[in-house]
Amino acid sequence: MKEFTYIRAATLTDLPTGATIIAGGTNLLDLMKHEVMTPGALVDISRTGNDQVEVSGEGLRIGAMVRNSDLATNQIVRRHYPVLSRALLAGASGQLRNMATTGGNLMQRTRCPYFYDTRMACNKRSPGAGCAARGGVTRNHAIFGTSEHCIASHPSDMAVAMCALDAEVEIVGPESRRVPLDQFYRLPGDRPDIETVLQPGEAIAAVHLPAPAGGVQRYRKVRDRASYAFALVSVAAVAVLVSGRIERIALAFGGVAPKPWRNRSVEQALTGETPSPALFSNAADILLADAAGQGGNDFKLPLLRRTLTAVLHDVTEARA
Repeated sequence: MKEFTYIRAATLTDLPTGATIIAGGTNLLDLMKHEVMTPGALVDISRTGNDQVEVSGEGLRIGAMVRNSDLATNQIVRRHYPVLSRALLAGASGQLRNMATTGGNLMQRTRCPYFYDTRMACNKRSPGAGCAARGGVTRNHAIFGTSEHCIASHPSDMAVAMCALDAEVEIVGPESRRVPLDQFYRLPGDRPDIETVLQPGEAIAAVHLPAPAGGVQRYRKVRDRASYAFALVSVAAVAVLVSGRIERIALAFGGVAPKPWRNRSVEQALTGETPSPALFSNAADILLADAAGQGGNDFKLPLLRRTLTAVLHDVTEARA
């Protein structure tokens, strides 16, 4: 690990320019040990507050410093946003959840092995270097939203659930603003190193959830082992049924794109319809129309179809 300057911030509104933010450090410290990231200065925001889950209007404000373990077990979250609690509990070991923060979870970097290996070409790590993952081992890589410059997938479970819940990210900086989580992440395009819409001097202050949607909520994660493994595919679903028809449904997908993936056309095809195997098959067709495997991850296409279909059966049958 290379030498760096350590700064402890008192507030989020006066962060030093050019310093890398550290909160729980569960991802950043690993990256620094591997010299994937070599910041000259770290600014510690762990004592800046924003560590509460609070009712805000009809919804919820989750401070950026709320630990994943506290959020997963929060009674309001468990009762009204269970898809979020389930995603968090599926996300990592208990020890990591005790350290990891809400803001840090959203900002974690890809687990692409070519990104972590500094001997390999990686446009996300070194813009213009190339993408060694293309033509390499691609089992855990994306099938949506990729570019010729990057095929890495986003690792967060929490972000997938929050995307299905229509969360918004509260950003502080020269001008405070709120951004829908679905728009917070950037697709790689020709600059995979720029992963979010955050500008210099900005930081995540909180995540806002809207009023509880009710209905049936599920998070299903398919992975290589039952504990402490990243998703091959995951599905977060929030469904409200009225008189046997799907009145509202939100779906987000993980392990398959450079960001939590949401396809509104799939939701539109399901809304207002009576649940049936044919309807669910059509929804999967719409979702997978934009998918493209990289060889080693071609299995994700049928796996995502089966997982989506199983979740749709679950959230619609559970209502009855």
